[in-house]
Amino acid sequence: MACPHRGLSARLRRLALLLVIGLPVPGMASPPSSTASAQPARLQVIGYVVDEPQLPPISAGKLDAINFAFAKVDATGAAYLPGDTATRSLAALTALRADNPALKVLVSIGGWGAGNFSEAALTPASRARFTDSAVALLRAHDLDGIDIDWEYPTLPGPGISHRPEDRRNFSLMLEDLRAGLDALGREHGRHYLLTIAAADGEAAQGLELARVAPVLDWINLMTYDFYGSLTATTGHHAGLDRSLLAPEGSRTTVQAVDEFLAAGVPPRKINVGVAFYGREFADVEPAHHGVNQPYGRFVDSVPWSVLRGRIGHDGDVRYWDAEAQAPYLWNADTRHFVTYEDPQSLAAKAAFVRERGLGGLMYWQHRHDVDDELLDTLRHGLDAPAPSATTEVPHR
Repeated sequence: MACPHRGLSARLRRLALLLVIGLPVPGMASPPSSTASAQPARLQVIGYVVDEPQLPPISAGKLDAINFAFAKVDATGAAYLPGDTATRSLAALTALRADNPALKVLVSIGGWGAGNFSEAALTPASRARFTDSAVALLRAHDLDGIDIDWEYPTLPGPGISHRPEDRRNFSLMLEDLRAGLDALGREHGRHYLLTIAAADGEAAQGLELARVAPVLDWINLMTYDFYGSLTATTGHHAGLDRSLLAPEGSRTTVQAVDEFLAAGVPPRKINVGVAFYGREFADVEPAHHGVNQPYGRFVDSVPWSVLRGRIGHDGDVRYWDAEAQAPYLWNADTRHFVTYEDPQSLAAKAAFVRERGLGGLMYWQHRHDVDDELLDTLRHGLDAPAPSATTEVPHR
């Protein structure tokens, strides 16, 4: 059966080309949505900044929100900041408001491998403890909101505790958090943000999306890591649409967004996630330059800061999958395959967000960029003005 988004892909290829070369593209009015706060004035760019002793340079004016990664949940169900540098890092991030007063700084609680969520969400008392501790973090560090990155309710993940009740309990936890943030907001005469990071497919089955969407300001959809060490073949780990070489039903950004929309999430509450890194496979079967082929071993994730220097060197050849709107590297000598994102694919993602009336783009993570090369692509792609009524959009 033909993919239902082939026409969409052709249109997005034209729009992405315009964004790459700097021409304006047609905009799209977003439908009304039920929101926890007023919608942002512009399409959002949200970046995750990971705690480290020396944070990378951050161009605050290009960002709408920063998610600090990560706070954790302790064995008692309370949120806390681990390590010695987190307090200093948060102070540095909130200081960026001097350059961009509209910048929002959130603390993200969780991340891959972070446990104790299931226990924290289990009872009214445990949820109250979690809410109180999370709100206390926000107070102590002058933050604008809380992002919850539970990976994933009802699923074991990397050995974390889980139970079938997680699905309902997570909804109750988010509702309690919303109430706690609203109480703080009444004290200070302002709105505090509540967001989550979420994934499609099996992970989304652990979420009551229609129930939690009204209490969330937005959802950061992790539309990456579609292929990796747990998949039988290589593939585009952050593909916009399905490659002709991939089987029907393969995970893609388009598929994930459609799933969340069908579940009742308003379009403007969905931020499409993009990856500032690639994923490398070794001992790959050489057919189709390694795309959707069996492999011997998964190597690792590779940041864009490293990948950009490999393109065209030592046998690493860049190819472009027009259907998936995704680049990849293939080395015929070493039989290594790398799936990644670059300015061309990110321009296509920005065009998709505009076309579908979504909220914006989220990226993981800031350290992996080089001189704002990828960040600038996101910002320009979302900010490009709509053409006048007399402007003719060229076709390829």
